[in-house]
Amino acid sequence: MTTSTRGAARTPAVLVLEDGRIFRGRAYGAVGETFGEAVFSTGMTGYQETLTDPSYHRQVVVMTAPHVGNTGVNDEDPESKKIWVSGYVVRDPARVPSNWRSRRSLDEELAKQGVVGISGIDTRALTRHLRERGAMRVGIFSGDAVREDGALLARVQEAPQMKGANLSAEVATTEPYVVAAIGEKKFTVAAVDLGIKGMTPHRMAERGIEVHVLPATATVEDVYAVNPDGVFFSNGPGDPATADHPVSVMRGVLERGTPLFGICFGNQILGRALGFGTFKLKYGHRGINQPVQDRTTGKVEVTAHNHGFAVDAPLDQVSETPFGRAEVSHVCLNDNVVEGLRLLDRPAFSVQYHPEAAAGPHDAAYLFDRFVSLMEGQRA
Repeated sequence: MTTSTRGAARTPAVLVLEDGRIFRGRAYGAVGETFGEAVFSTGMTGYQETLTDPSYHRQVVVMTAPHVGNTGVNDEDPESKKIWVSGYVVRDPARVPSNWRSRRSLDEELAKQGVVGISGIDTRALTRHLRERGAMRVGIFSGDAVREDGALLARVQEAPQMKGANLSAEVATTEPYVVAAIGEKKFTVAAVDLGIKGMTPHRMAERGIEVHVLPATATVEDVYAVNPDGVFFSNGPGDPATADHPVSVMRGVLERGTPLFGICFGNQILGRALGFGTFKLKYGHRGINQPVQDRTTGKVEVTAHNHGFAVDAPLDQVSETPFGRAEVSHVCLNDNVVEGLRLLDRPAFSVQYHPEAAAGPHDAAYLFDRFVSLMEGQRA
């Protein structure tokens, strides 16, 4: 990625998809070039949390909501230390942010962090194209990076694909750290950081959990060195088929029978640990309005998603695994994709979505309470 920041709003920009489709607009954020996987997010709010979600590493995010940047950028809502998206695509950026917490405009923040974007294009047409053709590689070019269309297309087609990408260690913490329990400490949890969002350990801390966040490279010995009552595997970017180390660590946790909870990438890791395969979705689930049914209760939840891969597990039967019986606990009502797994003979479960709700609905907050119940049961 190469960037500069001068005169972005007046600078022509070009978005080039790997199949040759081209959109022309204006630079938004930094001026230069960037590459990634083109995906779309259906959330109408929460753009600051989306931008700072490590799960979006190496992805160019297309916002389906037409007007973006209305509330500016504040210093309280980031989910990590930086913006992780490799590019940003909006239709109509707000001219002036309006919110009492705003400290600067979204355009200014993107430029400050060197994120190349494009505005003024038909994001509805782009979204329809991605739905029909699938997520694909893309490049955004502005300023001196603009060349003849064929040359730009060649650059895009040389970029790495998301399938086969091993990315969790690139976004995870390199040193362990602790998020203290709020109020009385009740439990200790070892959280393996595969791209964790800041709100996730906070949700556990609200429930009296002291969270020890460990690097993606943590071993089983590192996990148990903190004497955990439970183990958590976080969300994160990349292809779960490459995540052999986290799968090995999770199998070590399952063998010991410690209460285990995984979300998003952690759900895919649990699927692999149990012997299921994973596969790449055509265009994935991204946004804060995805309907999911909890099969254990029959309740339908509106949930926050960000995943391009899914677990390949049977929906209509209990499966025998090396760690006992397992079943699909949650399913997406739009396309029947597996959205959760549950072991019946050990205290372990996972979901494919984001119950921390940053941003998003709070329908799935009970999952953190379910994790607490597992730890209470194990202690009893």
